[in-house]
Amino acid sequence: MKPCQYNYHPTFPLVFAILLAFSAASTAVAQPHDQFLRCLSLHSNDSSSFSKLIYSRNNPSYSSILESSIQNLRFDTEATPKPLVIVTPFHASHIQATILCSKRHGLQIRTRSGGHDFEGLSYVSQVPFVLVDLVNLRSIDVDVESRVAWVQSGATVGELYYKIYEKTRTLAFPAGSCPTIGVGGHLSGGGYGVFHRKYGLAADNVIDAHVIDANGRILDRKSMGEDLFWAIRGGGGGSFGIVLDWKIKLVPVPPTVTGFSVTKTLEQNSTQLIHQWQYIAHRLPKDIFFLVTITRANETVQATFSGMFLGRVDELIPLMETRFPELGLAKQDCIETSWILVMYMSQFPNNTLESLLNRTAVNKTWFKIKSDYVKEPIPESVFAEIWPRYFNEEEGRYGSIVLVPYGGEMDEIPETQTPFPHRAGNMYKIIYTIGREEEENLDFQRSMSWIRRFYEDMAPYVSKSPREAYVNYRDLDLGVNNRSGNTSYAEASIWGLKYFKNNFRRLVQVKTLVDPKNFFKHEQSIPSLSSW
Repeated sequence: MKPCQYNYHPTFPLVFAILLAFSAASTAVAQPHDQFLRCLSLHSNDSSSFSKLIYSRNNPSYSSILESSIQNLRFDTEATPKPLVIVTPFHASHIQATILCSKRHGLQIRTRSGGHDFEGLSYVSQVPFVLVDLVNLRSIDVDVESRVAWVQSGATVGELYYKIYEKTRTLAFPAGSCPTIGVGGHLSGGGYGVFHRKYGLAADNVIDAHVIDANGRILDRKSMGEDLFWAIRGGGGGSFGIVLDWKIKLVPVPPTVTGFSVTKTLEQNSTQLIHQWQYIAHRLPKDIFFLVTITRANETVQATFSGMFLGRVDELIPLMETRFPELGLAKQDCIETSWILVMYMSQFPNNTLESLLNRTAVNKTWFKIKSDYVKEPIPESVFAEIWPRYFNEEEGRYGSIVLVPYGGEMDEIPETQTPFPHRAGNMYKIIYTIGREEEENLDFQRSMSWIRRFYEDMAPYVSKSPREAYVNYRDLDLGVNNRSGNTSYAEASIWGLKYFKNNFRRLVQVKTLVDPKNFFKHEQSIPSLSSW
């Protein structure tokens, strides 16, 4: 199977420099975004066609294009800083022109694939910027015989799963379960899902890529070198370049798997079950993914124990009776079907898998998310006292806690294999969430206070030195964040060590080598030592 073809000419920077010089001379009094647009038109072989991919603020479609992939309503307000220009490229050459024109006219670039960046960093900036929205770059080519696929960064996880499932019922890809997540951002930060205990992260299963660097060059794995290839597979999006597409390894799955779900309230001993779960979930066979979701339900707190088993129900029940008999899992709590329906049966009860092709979340919400890693079992008293206290607060009705098990293959992959370091030694991850749907009244300050206080009260019970966090759950609370993106090494190391541990230092070295002037940047991008 051939990857997407990208035509790059070595003379491009020289020819383009001449065009830039002409642009600067002829538009000396124009505003930066006017100069930028002039620059793009000069570069394009077909300016009328290229102009259809460019949306300035006076374009009637500007707002709809911008809002289409904003998944977090925190960043869809009148006060949210917005791009001067949105570019929706169809070809690599459009991105090359955008990079070079942005550099020439002093504009930052933010790159968006699905819009799920939890702090909006892929489409929000405090300084003048251009948004490169990869919505038109979403082709997917699945090769069942070779068990690989090429997927462009603008495709969503749902679109990727749909294309794989069209071709075969016995191959999958170990990525996340939210269908509207963009592949580009997901793979850039690691990407976990129901298969990560069996096959590792999405980024662990990337075997090639095409990236456009700060000089407009298109590089594949061989030409970019192993250091940059290492960095883009988990080092976070927006630091090293714009990844056009990824070559991914597909993994075998049984034609029939088992999904299961059991819900218990406080009155049904959910506290004791959560405490026991800690000792069990990460030690189960790799074929089981078994998480816990804790929420408020009416006047009590409930825990839902759910997951997927890569096998039949008659194998699962005896295993759980041996390992976790207290849960009382029974056949009526299970369903046998395909892997893709287990992942989405709650969202698509009528098996309408075409819904996976919908790029916009059905119910957009205002939300804030934080993350932790747990290396030692949390005392039962924490689940019995601290957690119910928070869920009994008014804001607690909008919150949830998810416990995601590790172990399995995650214990066997060295923490230096990719920038994602949270491997052996982690029992599970905690995801703290608070969110409200669009039509509900928001109390921003109270909601943010709730999740921040909860997070701080958990400090004694989670990883330390550093207190680890997942880079794909961006959290601007974690340290100093320079709004211009010109973050010093000392500032960046505060959150960088939390996301990447000792891998942060290697990421800085790669960044300094491939983007010494720090063109690709945002509040939590990897800093370049050369720019300071």
